[in-house]
Amino acid sequence: MSSFISSPPLLLLPLLLVGGTKPAVSQSSDSSVPMCYDWGEASEGGVSVLEGEAGWLFCPLFSHPSVYNYTSTRKDRLKPVWYHLPEGHDVEQPVQYSSLRVSRDRERLLLLPAAAADTGQYICMLSNQTFCIKIAIRLKVLRPDEVVRDENCDPPVAVAPSQKIIPFQTGGLLDCPDVEEARKMATGNTTVTWTHKCTSPSNIQRQQKGASLQIHVMLSTYQGPYFCSVNYEREGLKLQFTRSVIVSAVFPDFLPKLPSIHHPGKDQITTVKRNSDARLVCTALFPYLNSSWDIWWTVDGKRLDKLFDQHRFSRTNRTLKNEHGDRTVESVLLVQDFQSQDLKREFNCSVRNARGFETRRAQLEEEVSLPSLELGCGLGATLLLMLLLFLLYHVFWLELLLLYRSWFGTDERHTDDKEYDVYISYARNSEEEHFVLFTLRGVLENELGFSVCIFDRDSLPGGTITDETLSFVARSRRLLVVVSPGYASRGSQALLELQAGIDGMALGGHLRVILVQYKPIQRQCWVRELRRARVALVLVRWQGDKSRELTSRFWKRLRVELPLRRVSSGREVEVGGKELMRLHSQNSTNSQTGLISNTVKDPQKVLNSAA
Repeated sequence: MSSFISSPPLLLLPLLLVGGTKPAVSQSSDSSVPMCYDWGEASEGGVSVLEGEAGWLFCPLFSHPSVYNYTSTRKDRLKPVWYHLPEGHDVEQPVQYSSLRVSRDRERLLLLPAAAADTGQYICMLSNQTFCIKIAIRLKVLRPDEVVRDENCDPPVAVAPSQKIIPFQTGGLLDCPDVEEARKMATGNTTVTWTHKCTSPSNIQRQQKGASLQIHVMLSTYQGPYFCSVNYEREGLKLQFTRSVIVSAVFPDFLPKLPSIHHPGKDQITTVKRNSDARLVCTALFPYLNSSWDIWWTVDGKRLDKLFDQHRFSRTNRTLKNEHGDRTVESVLLVQDFQSQDLKREFNCSVRNARGFETRRAQLEEEVSLPSLELGCGLGATLLLMLLLFLLYHVFWLELLLLYRSWFGTDERHTDDKEYDVYISYARNSEEEHFVLFTLRGVLENELGFSVCIFDRDSLPGGTITDETLSFVARSRRLLVVVSPGYASRGSQALLELQAGIDGMALGGHLRVILVQYKPIQRQCWVRELRRARVALVLVRWQGDKSRELTSRFWKRLRVELPLRRVSSGREVEVGGKELMRLHSQNSTNSQTGLISNTVKDPQKVLNSAA
């Protein structure tokens, strides 16, 4: 990109003079026309010039004195000729020199300034009567809006920037590229103006000295692109061009400069899998030095290209981070088809620079492969089993709870001195009374074997209702409250029984209250005691015909809340002599007072007979 700035490297032109290998040669059928050696396009690449700025092309053939000598007076001296092949054309034409804009100065073709039409290929040819050689240089004239700029205020630059590295806390001198070339071509004054971040870098620590910029103390803020604009005169024409220099700050030399390996650590173990490709990673830090550095892998003390099975090993390097010249480099060693015997081999990562050397061994461990198929099947079966158990519990949780209680539950009759298992509280009217006496009492006593207390049946005549109610509730293990719209009447005996049960629970009397909803009741119709009890107590709903069977959800839910009774063959009667006498006495008393004391075992038969 900068072949017009300075002399390019020497071409292999001496080969032509000593009989070396010739490039493509074109020869005319006319023997009077000399053969011409065509070297194609210059290997240094094309040249870019900004439209409106001064530019020039350097002919690479002039770089060797054996090809062309300016001071030679021999008749066979090679004569330079320039040709131009514009963009989109097939025929090259001689360059038309003009003293105002296009001219030739020894080995340079001057464009003062460059125009958009100058874009194309330029052929530099040296020839005499017997010999001819030519080479092409490509020129591209860029418009200012075609140049990519980092900042809007930076001037456009077509030529690739040069690089300048200055350590922190030290100084450096920035030279403007091609300023000497401008002085050679100038016939008048030449001035240089520097800018950095859109401002002139003129202060105590940065000062311009002639065409150069002196940085006395390098700071981090002084990094970035610097632009130098060169203005000069040639034969009355005012010309200018812009170049850029990118300045980078690096850590100074007095800091530690030994290379170090960060990964793998000294005690770090890398797991590898047999019969698969193993990837060994080495990460190292190279502090900035103006010298070469290297990172490499060895296997059993040999470099990869020295191994007998080198086709199995490959290495790739890449720079992870470059911070002020300090490079963090990663080197990856890929071992194909890793085998068990490779675990016995020694894999070392080594680093070196001009200051020192370090090596680190990669400790390998074979990865234990898990049976993925068996593990997946086992996990799937476990999840399926858990799902089935969850569904079974969700559907049959009452049955499971009853089964658990039958195996591990404790009969409360052996742990307290209570006389009754259940005290039933209900509203005294025909519908609820019929449900309690013919359904609840019949099933609880005759089918499930519970001892049931009903005030209207079991109380003795002449007693105080309040005292006897409190006494019955205190002697019962459960208080079963049948909730219905008729239960909501304030001041009734039913509310007295409910209040006694709630107080018994609060005082720790081992009494539990169970709510049985016989008929739905609106929330706003519940009295204060029922609203308080509903929040903390269990509510079992009677659902009519669906709940009549002993295997229905209603009776199972109720049995869970009642004391434990182990039922065998559909019933259990555990009534001692004292219990039989109590039942006989109660039946006799109730018959005298006109109370119903039917002990029919089958509630369905009772309902049919009542109907």
